[in-house]
Amino acid sequence: MPGTATIIVLVVLVVLGLIVAMWIGGIYNRLVSLRNRFKNAFSQIDVQLKRRYDLIPNLVETCKGYMSHERETLEAVIQARNQAMTANAAVAGNPADAQAMQGLMGAETALTGSLGKMFALAEAYPDLKANDNMKSLMEELTSTENKVAFSRQAFNDSVTTYNTYRESFPQTIFAGMFNFAAAQLFEVKDAAVREAVKVSFSDS
Repeated sequence: MPGTATIIVLVVLVVLGLIVAMWIGGIYNRLVSLRNRFKNAFSQIDVQLKRRYDLIPNLVETCKGYMSHERETLEAVIQARNQAMTANAAVAGNPADAQAMQGLMGAETALTGSLGKMFALAEAYPDLKANDNMKSLMEELTSTENKVAFSRQAFNDSVTTYNTYRESFPQTIFAGMFNFAAAQLFEVKDAAVREAVKVSFSDS
C-alpha cells in the first residue's frame, strides 16, 4: 500500500491539477463570452445596414425621374448596394471571420463612394432636391447612417475588448490552442455620405 507521504503528494497533485483546469476553463469561458458579445453587437449593425439597403432602391427610383442622363451612376449605386448586401450576409453568418469583415468594409466603402457621387450629381437638379419623397428618404437615410455609426462604435468597442484580452499573457497561449482568432474592427469612412446628405438636401 502507498505510504502517507505518497498519498499526500497525489492529493496535492490532484488539487493542483483541478486548480489549473479551473483556471484554464475560466480563460476559455471569458474568451467565449467576449466573442459572443461582439457577435451580438454586430446584429445591431446588421439591422441598420439592411434598413439602409432597403432605402437605396427607393432613392434610385426617385432619382431616375429627374436624372435620366445619369443612368450609369444610378446603376453603379444599385450594383454596389447588391455587393454590400452579399458581403454583409457573409459577416452576419460569422462576425468573427476577419476576412469576411474586410470584404464588407471594402463593399461599404464602394457603396459610400457610389452614393456620394449620386448625391453630388443631384445638386444639378433643383426639382429633385425639392421633391418631398426624396427629402423624406434622405432624412431616413441620415437617421439610419447615424444608427449605423452608433452600432459600429459599440461593435468596435466589443472587438477591442476581446482582442485586448486575447492578446494578453497568458490568454494568448490558450487563445491559439482553442482557435480564438483575432477579430476585425468594422471601419468605414462614411463621413462623405453624411456630408452629402447634409449639404445637398438640407432645408436651408
